[in-house]
Amino acid sequence: MKAILIYSGGLDSTTLLYEYKDSIALAVTFDYGSKHNAREIAYAVENCRRLGIPHRVIPLEFIGKYFRSDLLLSGGDIPEGSYADDNMKSTVVPFRNGIMLAVAVGLAESNDLDTVLLANHGGDHAIYPDCRPEFVDAFDRAAEAGTYNGVHIVSPYCNITKRDIALRGRALGIDYSLTYSCYKGGEKHCGRCGTCTERKEALEGFDPTEYEA
Repeated sequence: MKAILIYSGGLDSTTLLYEYKDSIALAVTFDYGSKHNAREIAYAVENCRRLGIPHRVIPLEFIGKYFRSDLLLSGGDIPEGSYADDNMKSTVVPFRNGIMLAVAVGLAESNDLDTVLLANHGGDHAIYPDCRPEFVDAFDRAAEAGTYNGVHIVSPYCNITKRDIALRGRALGIDYSLTYSCYKGGEKHCGRCGTCTERKEALEGFDPTEYEA
């Protein structure tokens, strides 16, 4: 496998970066105008530097300009609560993974790579349609059919929990202080939004994160 990783700089994709480092030829981070993009990108750059993995940041300004989501700088306040709460649907960026996957598949074929790695996980399924197994499977078929070299989408964490991912990372010795999750994008993790709540649960017992609450 010669892979490109869609790498946000968060907990899940950082774990995937370290777990599959020997197969990753390129990591790509998309700057799409989210409230936490800048802080995530800084950690993405640092982790790739430490592993010696080539890394690119690709701007997708049109998402922040034209799409509707409270996750974006152009959107409203980030709701607080767990991902099970209906109000968290306001943080969905419509078809975000589909757009990022399309670009990554093109990059893969352009660089003679055969795989795109995606770090979606089971906890995403409740509110993010483009994280669900049926979506990933459908996009995998489309990518294979639409490329000369039959690029595949591989999502090793698709059916496991964020806790499972964090435990893998602990076994790998990953420093999770070099990751960022908070949707509010502050200097410290807020500790109250959905992704902070999920991060706390995943890292319970070995959490290096400094939270406001």
